[in-house]
Amino acid sequence: MEASPFPSMRFGGVWLLFFLLPVACDKPKQTHTLGEGYVGPMKLDLRAEVHPSSKVVATLQHGERVEVVQVRRRFLRVRTASGIEGWTDVRQLMRAEQMEELRNLFAMAKKLKSQGEATVYEPLNVHTEPVRRSPSFYQIQPGEPVEVVGHQIAPRNAEPRASPFRLDPPKPPARKKKQESREKTDLPRPPAPKPPEDWVELSRRQGPPEDEEKQDKQPPRPVPMDDWSLVRLRNGKAGWALSINLRMNIPDEVAQYNEGARITSYFSLGTVRDGEEVKHNWLWTTMYGAGKPYEFDSFRVFVWVVKRHRYETAYIERNVEGYYPGEAQPGKTPIFSLILRDPDDGKLYRKTYAFEVYRVVLRRTEPWEPDNRLVSALFSLQKPGS
Repeated sequence: MEASPFPSMRFGGVWLLFFLLPVACDKPKQTHTLGEGYVGPMKLDLRAEVHPSSKVVATLQHGERVEVVQVRRRFLRVRTASGIEGWTDVRQLMRAEQMEELRNLFAMAKKLKSQGEATVYEPLNVHTEPVRRSPSFYQIQPGEPVEVVGHQIAPRNAEPRASPFRLDPPKPPARKKKQESREKTDLPRPPAPKPPEDWVELSRRQGPPEDEEKQDKQPPRPVPMDDWSLVRLRNGKAGWALSINLRMNIPDEVAQYNEGARITSYFSLGTVRDGEEVKHNWLWTTMYGAGKPYEFDSFRVFVWVVKRHRYETAYIERNVEGYYPGEAQPGKTPIFSLILRDPDDGKLYRKTYAFEVYRVVLRRTEPWEPDNRLVSALFSLQKPGS
């Protein structure tokens, strides 16, 4: 056979295959997604594997959008906007509907009237829902002021809303039915045994043991409840924080008279000059205990007495059922109003008071109905039995 004048051509096909092989193996990345979600907590670490000690491949911030590409039990493999993929727990993500609800909460909380500033002694998480296990997207730092604008009670072990994806366990494979051969027989079935002659008396004697009867009569244990405050942050956002960890920023000269009750709101009723110092007259509301479907059970007006250089009580009313929002208008004759439930007819009224020097006088009483969507929702959740 005649040799080729160009020996290199013998291997041309091999070289061509060598250069084209990487191109053929370089498949485009998968773009298929199972859904989308948004980061719930302040920071979220995506890991290379499901194991919590695996390498962190990316750190995301609250509200960032991700695409879900794989589900494994309660873990999700997600893809970020930059194309990085990693694993996280399904409870760390929020649905698009939940994110929209949170944005609506921010918008409506801006319209609510402040019930006073509060701060914390230790870092406190702000949650998307009044539930301990819900995502926390912000942390209040010691000394940082926030505004209290709402209140709600919720069961302590309440579960957050449903996760963005249904993680149903895989169904076991269907078993093939065994074909059992049964011989046909013409023998009749034996007759059923007759009941004993004293079956009526025996049925009367049998019954639940006395211990079980006592257990049935015992009342169910009360469900522990948490008080949550809707707080408005300086960055324009709003969320839920445990009320027990918030401290209202009313001066200690007044706070010392709380008598073990929790201060739930406070308002300035004007100022008084005492030498070089300027003091405020104050209205506050307080609550004894926790887990009640209203905001305060007592309110009190403090006046600064210049002659004695101290605060004294100008007016106090106890054993009431009061609700947010309270309002105050400082001026020559300060006016404040509170929402109270009438114990006789059970209806709500906004009562308006005037602070005349050292006297508090009831000016008018008007029926009250919530006119704000968020206030209406909060109030309906606080009603007993709702």
